[in-house]
Amino acid sequence: MEQLEFFSVPSPCVGVCTVDEKGYCQGCMRKREERFNWLNFTPAQQRHIIKLCKQRYYRKRLAQRNVIPVTQVDNEEDLPPQGNLF
Repeated sequence: MEQLEFFSVPSPCVGVCTVDEKGYCQGCMRKREERFNWLNFTPAQQRHIIKLCKQRYYRKRLAQRNVIPVTQVDNEEDLPPQGNLF
């Protein structure tokens, strides 16, 4: 059973509506369908999307700090294993 919500979950939009090379909004890190269907999602789904956006943001920042840019990696075996997201 879903928890009763007293307040709506605010949109994470920050008004920077441009898309990066992976298809994520550079302002809020949402995917296209997450942006377009925001009002159709339940509050629980909206909170989950916000959690995913934070994870995407931190992964992007981490990739920018690495010595080898992700675009220059030849194969997937050179990438570090992905940690548990939950």
